[in-house]
Formats: sequence, C-alpha cells, structure tokens
Amino acid sequence: IHDKDVEYTGGPGSGDGMVLVGTGDGRVIAREADSGKVRWVARVSSEVLAAPAAGGGVTVVRTGDGRLYGLDSETGSQRWVYERSVPILTLRGVAPPVIEEDIALAGFDNGRFAAVSLTTGKMAWESPLATPTGRSDVERMVDVDAPPVIAGTTAYVSSFQGAVAALSIADGKILWTREVSSYEELSVGEDRVYVTDDVGTVWAFNAEDGSSVWKQEDLANRFVTGPVYFQGHVVVSDFEGYVHWLNAKTGEFEYREQVTKDRIIAPAIDAGSLLLVYSTTGQLVALRPH
Repeated sequence: IHDKDVEYTGGPGSGDGMVLVGTGDGRVIAREADSGKVRWVARVSSEVLAAPAAGGGVTVVRTGDGRLYGLDSETGSQRWVYERSVPILTLRGVAPPVIEEDIALAGFDNGRFAAVSLTTGKMAWESPLATPTGRSDVERMVDVDAPPVIAGTTAYVSSFQGAVAALSIADGKILWTREVSSYEELSVGEDRVYVTDDVGTVWAFNAEDGSSVWKQEDLANRFVTGPVYFQGHVVVSDFEGYVHWLNAKTGEFEYREQVTKDRIIAPAIDAGSLLLVYSTTGQLVALRPH
C-alpha cells in the first residue's frame, strides 16, 4: 500500500497495538503501531468517514451507508455487522465508534445512539436522541455525527437538530436532554459538559442534571470547532485560525490568538501539558495557557 494510491477519509484510530485508517473506497488499513508495517487490509461496504477503534481483539468501523462493522483485530476478517437505515439526506460525516469495556457505542444518521456487544455485534440497547420532524428532508435531518464522551457510567452525546443528552451506559436510559443542535464533539470538565451548537454558541451544562451554567454567544457565525476543556479553560478555534480561550467557570473570554491564517475545523487535542491545534493545511501548533 502506497500513500499516493490511497484517499484517506476516516482519520487515524488506534487500539490492539495498531494504527487504523479508513479510505474513500471502503478499505480499512491496519498498521503495527510500533513499526508502521501493514498488519491487514479489510474491505467494508462503503467509504469510512470516521476513525476506526479497536479493543478486546475487535476493530470497530463505522461506514457511510449506516453500518457498524466488527473486524478481527488480528486478521481483519469480519466478525459481525450492525446495520441501520440511512435517511435520504444527511450531513457529510458519521460518528466515530467508541469502545467502552465490552461494548461498542455509535451514533447513526437517523438520530439514534446504540450500544452493541463487542464480541457478537448484538444490540445491548438503542436510544432515540432525536425524532425527525418537518416536511422537507433538510428539516428532518437528525444526524448523530460526533463521538460520545464517556465520564464514569455516563455517555454524553449530541445530535444535529436534536438534543444534547446524558445516557446511562448500562442500559441506555436517558438521564437528561437539552434541545441544543450540534454536530461537533463535546467536552467534559469540572462536572460540566461543554458544547458548540450549530450557529457557534458555546454552552456549559451541569453534567449531573443538564441545567445551564453559561453560554457564550459572541463567536456565532465564526464556524468554531467543538470545545476542549483544558486546565480550567474551554478552548475553541475558528475559520480565521484564531484560538479562543474561555474561562471554564464563567464562559468569559480570557484571551485569543491567531496561530495560523488557515481555517481550523478540528477540535484541539489535550496532550497533557500542551494543547495541540491542527489547521486544514496541515500546520500543527502546540500551545500552553498564558
């Protein structure tokens, strides 16, 4: 496999000693994490638009046609497939799967969020985060395109034109919901859930009951990324390459800096002592709080 021959579309995932990437022509490529040597290449039914995940000997892959695959991490052979229908019109993208102990968690374009057995692919539970409403296909879009954030026994999930919700991992019971539309990744810190909605407002909710703590509306229409909690701050980036640092307790601006002239669409990555920001042109910037 030569990089020049591959259209990578799924982003890198990891697990079981591998680095995993998906392609536009429906391939999953597994490389040894230590050496980069190809372990296996597997075919799935359609393009892979989200990072695969692996754990417990199973590689989990979400495809654009509504399927969730479980592949053997040693060989790449198919062990199971979980399928849900895809609406006529959806957002470009799918929710990356998350492995939590012996289950795989994933969201779907019909507004549902499911947990399946990691070993068999059988559904453990499924919860509706949003119900399609309206007459047009656009009004009925309720995609779950962001990965869940796991905190203890709770999964926090968002959906487009749906809700932000907290669910019990054990049985899928919805603990609370807020009618906030989002397709960005969430973040959790200081017992709060931080969300960027579909117009660029950043919200903080109480993680226990979903009550509002604060919202920051001054970044609307700047196409800001999903938020990241980092050392007492909530950090988002925007289409002009600015990184905005908000106070995690109040939502007030602390400072901002333009780290690139290119658009930033991916949330920053908490690397421990540093925050990593990646632009659309491939520039990687490491930051610390002022």
